[in-house]
Amino acid sequence: MKKDLLYAPWRHDYINKNREDKDKNKMKNDCVFCHQLTLNQDAKYLILKRFDNCFVMMNMYPYNVGHLMILPNEHKGDIRNISKKTRAEIFEITSITTTVLENVLKAKGFNIGINMGIAGGGGIPSHLHVHVLPRWIGDTNFCETIGNVKILSSDIKKVYKLLRDEFNKI
Repeated sequence: MKKDLLYAPWRHDYINKNREDKDKNKMKNDCVFCHQLTLNQDAKYLILKRFDNCFVMMNMYPYNVGHLMILPNEHKGDIRNISKKTRAEIFEITSITTTVLENVLKAKGFNIGINMGIAGGGGIPSHLHVHVLPRWIGDTNFCETIGNVKILSSDIKKVYKLLRDEFNKI
């Protein structure tokens, strides 16, 4: 079955630019995640919580409502290149994140994964990130099945506030 393509050209700017005062705040590795982390504008960039070695943020282009990512603070694209301490924290925070999503959004299941490298499907392969997608029974519908279109029925800023409030309890 041939799939129609749904273009999202606004993602190009997010991935390749998405930096205010680009020259003033130039990042040595030119990474959108590092840049957002450095700016300390957590609400603007949907960063939910900072931990010692990693942080949790919402995906601005989610596959599902509440699609979160856990990223190391350091700019590394390969899980083998981060410290054992950082790896352990990332997976502990991944566990905590599932509980937050279960409590706040009443998720009934999860897809958790890492797309490492370009061939592995990484959209921004230079900065490792663990995807946590909450799932619900029957959360796909005819639009997705027939039209290959995903409909998100929640406002990302409202969901951000709900999740941030729960993460602030940690």
